[in-house]
Amino acid sequence: MTAIKKKHTALKITRNIILIFFAVCIVAAGGVTLRGYYMYTGALEQKPIMRAVGEIRSKDSFTELSQLPDTYLDAVIAAEDHRFYEHGGVDYIAIGRAVYNDIKAMSFVEGGSTITQQLAKNLYFTQEKELTRKVAEVFMAWALESRLSKEEILELYVNSIYFGSGCYSVGEASYTYFDKAPSEMTDYESTLLAGIPNAPSVYDLNENPDLARQRQRQVVGLMVKYSGMSRERAELLACGVN
Repeated sequence: MTAIKKKHTALKITRNIILIFFAVCIVAAGGVTLRGYYMYTGALEQKPIMRAVGEIRSKDSFTELSQLPDTYLDAVIAAEDHRFYEHGGVDYIAIGRAVYNDIKAMSFVEGGSTITQQLAKNLYFTQEKELTRKVAEVFMAWALESRLSKEEILELYVNSIYFGSGCYSVGEASYTYFDKAPSEMTDYESTLLAGIPNAPSVYDLNENPDLARQRQRQVVGLMVKYSGMSRERAELLACGVN
């Protein structure tokens, strides 16, 4: 066999291996998507969206969006999902970045979940990082966006996320950490509280106040980047000045 024929054969084998690899990936992705869809439909059969919404709204600690400081809401969006009002439940840019970083690390190091996806997870699924559940979460996020307004989704989100110290809503967290209603939170307290759900066990104010303050400084930095907060204002809040 000539060198040219050997090279051609090697290229052909390599091409076939790549095609087989992509075919296997497509089949595997299709299987995960199908299982995720069945998980999503099964969850809806057990609990329709409006029943799940009603359970959150019936909590004694439920706080309406109008009772929350604008600074807190701006901080939540900047910290958790700065394109919240632009996407339809799934932020494809964030997902692409997360997939890239996860592949580099060969582990789930970044989620890319939107506020709507996190609400879907809180209402229906576990916190476990598993591909089938992530797919089901995407389907559920689309369903939530089709049934609820952005304001309703944000309101439900802050009333269902975990803040550490046994607090599962902004109302519980505000009373636990600051001994006041959410509407009475200062700008500093608002930005401090907004950073906790990113890692509640790490930023729990009762357990790790120093780490919580470090996270608060990250949040105000994100508010400068995404919410139009001035650097002067951010520097004051980072120092604990309202």
